Amino acid sequence: MKLNRKLRMGMVGGGRGAFIGTVHRMAANLDGQIELVAGCFSSDPKKSKLSGKDFYLDPKRVYATYEDMAKTEAALPADQRIDFVSIVTRNNTHYAVAKTFLEAGIHVICDKPLCFTAKEGKALKKVVEKTGNVFALTHNYTGYPMVKEARDWVKKGKIGKILKIVAEYPQGYAITALEEKGDGAISNWRMDPSVSGVSNCMGDIGTHAHNLARYITGLEVEEICAELSTFIPGRPLDDDGNCLVRFSDGAKGIIYASQISNGDENNLNIRVYGTKGSLEWYQENPNELIFKCADKPPVTHRRGNSYLSAAAQGATRTPFAHPEGFIEAFANIYAAAGTAIADAVSGRKAPKAGYDFPTVDDGIAGMHFIETVVKSSQKGARWTKFPKREA
Repeated sequence: MKLNRKLRMGMVGGGRGAFIGTVHRMAANLDGQIELVAGCFSSDPKKSKLSGKDFYLDPKRVYATYEDMAKTEAALPADQRIDFVSIVTRNNTHYAVAKTFLEAGIHVICDKPLCFTAKEGKALKKVVEKTGNVFALTHNYTGYPMVKEARDWVKKGKIGKILKIVAEYPQGYAITALEEKGDGAISNWRMDPSVSGVSNCMGDIGTHAHNLARYITGLEVEEICAELSTFIPGRPLDDDGNCLVRFSDGAKGIIYASQISNGDENNLNIRVYGTKGSLEWYQENPNELIFKCADKPPVTHRRGNSYLSAAAQGATRTPFAHPEGFIEAFANIYAAAGTAIADAVSGRKAPKAGYDFPTVDDGIAGMHFIETVVKSSQKGARWTKFPKREA
């Protein structure tokens, strides 16, 4: 990260019992370049204090509210205050928390989705631009080495002109609720529109499939024809969704996400078909990338080998045949964002090629995806134009 010390990290959310907060802390800590020193780990002050104790933090740096945290940390001497904050709260709080810290002069790494609505996302982009602070969004699947290899193949023309994209994210955990009485066993905040937003399944995991398609191909969605379904009785939001997609440059595709795909766990996968060949990547087998063409047998490329691109090799920590996975992919987002933050702290200019992590613009695209899918479904699966990307 080109800094003579560790970056000082704060966290909002992610206290006792929070899965994603633990993931973020492990990922940030993986390369030994970042240290958690402060946080407001819950909206419950008592729980926040107990969580801070779990992490062996100075009690004075464990806060009852994120507002107090931002104000107090910003007032500390430069050699003590946090360099950035990691936001791992629920969807409806992302905007307010991120805005508060950005305006306090503190860089931000935020869990996805970006905000509660696209309108909030656009407002947050203005705050990012005004403050000039680093803002990274943890669409972690872009951190996998073989996803970066796939992107490199597309950039170098290995598969030719893209004709079709199929991105899927089936899960099956929600099917069990059909056997339960009342609210069922999987009742959680993602099914609450006042907290999660206008979509559950597409908002939670469909956005990963959309983001993966954008990252690998560089193409943008232009129109969507979507049908959302709620198979679990009594649930106010979708648990399954199917989308026909028209991408830029004439490509067509399918984005499918589901939480009632019985027997599937986290089967995020993508297939990109071009005029010269195609590529396939499966998140549950992330160390392999498959190349296919009509007149040759399939070829499997594996993570950790010297024949891969610089981007893929640079995102790899262990030799070939030693698997890397979910935490390492998250850590690659933290490492890239950490480099940008270290450059900002040191007053160095950003490299011409920029940094390889999802930004506020990627987050806005995700919010547009959610809202366009919902709009199309509400209109009876009518083709609906995707909002134009802002400069």
